[in-house]
Amino acid sequence: MESSVQDAGPIPPAHTAKTPATPTATPVSTGPQRKAGLLVTFVLGALTALPPLSMDMYLPALPQVTDALHSPAATVQLTLTACLAGMALGQLVVGPLSDRWGRRRPLLAGMVIYVLATVACAFATSALVLIGFRLVQGLAGAAGIVISRAMVRDLYDGVPMARFYSNLMLISGVAPIIAPTIGGQILRLTDWRGVFVLLTVIGTLLTLLVWRRLPEPLPPERRHSGELSETFTAMRRLLADRVFTGYVLTGSFAFAALFTYVSASPFVIQDVYGASPQTFGLLFGLNSVGIVGFGQLNGKVLVGRVPMDKVLTVGLSLVTLSAVSLVLMATGVFGTVGLAAIATALFVLMSSMGLTLPTAQTQALLRVKRSAGSASALIGTSSFLIGALASPLAGIAGDDTAVPMAVVQLTCVSVSVTCFVGLCRPWRRTVEGL
Repeated sequence: MESSVQDAGPIPPAHTAKTPATPTATPVSTGPQRKAGLLVTFVLGALTALPPLSMDMYLPALPQVTDALHSPAATVQLTLTACLAGMALGQLVVGPLSDRWGRRRPLLAGMVIYVLATVACAFATSALVLIGFRLVQGLAGAAGIVISRAMVRDLYDGVPMARFYSNLMLISGVAPIIAPTIGGQILRLTDWRGVFVLLTVIGTLLTLLVWRRLPEPLPPERRHSGELSETFTAMRRLLADRVFTGYVLTGSFAFAALFTYVSASPFVIQDVYGASPQTFGLLFGLNSVGIVGFGQLNGKVLVGRVPMDKVLTVGLSLVTLSAVSLVLMATGVFGTVGLAAIATALFVLMSSMGLTLPTAQTQALLRVKRSAGSASALIGTSSFLIGALASPLAGIAGDDTAVPMAVVQLTCVSVSVTCFVGLCRPWRRTVEGL
């Protein structure tokens, strides 16, 4: 059994229990679990849902933004990329800050800035201005992503943590299910700016909930001193752990395949296959149902019964199979295919992410005893940064073909599988996540 990451500083007594190196199907809890209340669970789920809500509600409006701001599709897609890049960089800053100051203060500051940036997006007059404010929106919104993940690590360990992640996926999964549909309906009543007005209202309400109802889960004695050198030391030790890095990269490249779909599918589904914004919203929601369903299958049925590395293997296998099918269909190997065939392959690919993403992230976090904020930042930054770099490639051949989207997805999935096999080496470890 390989040792887990030992971050800088003493490990609290609750995490010092040793687990016998005998084969087991699931990680063993190493400390007392502090049960989160229903409202806290909802708030953490909503914080996790805010980024997909910010992006997915906006997706049906992308063609309209292209026309309204007189910009090419590739430029308008950069509004998604900027938001994603902001979320990547923001997590790298906010995560370590939350290890020093606790979770609440950085979270509240990020939420306030997010609301202000969203208001500015609603009044943007050019694509470049919109890209700039989307970057700020992403930087601020990163606080919700990284801190909610760190809070889960503060509260739970082992199997309970994996199951709590499945509950978060159920809550946060509602956002991508309903967001494109809401976005499509907003376009019936107003233009794309109305999407940002609604996001402003949602962000304001969530900020008030965090301020009034979310307690601080990280006690002062478990915080870092805040020295910059300590932050760098903790991150260096995290990245030096080959298995931790392997799980981070496995999840990150799988996420890049997912985000390539997010950024390219509005053009592929609507422009290439002729679907309406409302039809696109329904198909996007159906794929989100698949992600939630597979996530719940994982959390409620598989966790505690099936080794998590086996679950991850199945998820990656399904994602790879569907990605290969998309490339073959997009390149015409199967002849001319319609929307139904493409939608089916995308449904399998997206649903399999419900097994792949939470399992990879859980396995990475289970190797961390302290510095959950820094670990969460590395996980989130890697995912969003790789996704931000990969997604524009799906538009380099224009918006009248599905080939670039399919090729980029297959490339990302192939790298994800390579990282899992080459770095995690699950067959060599007898106890998972320890």
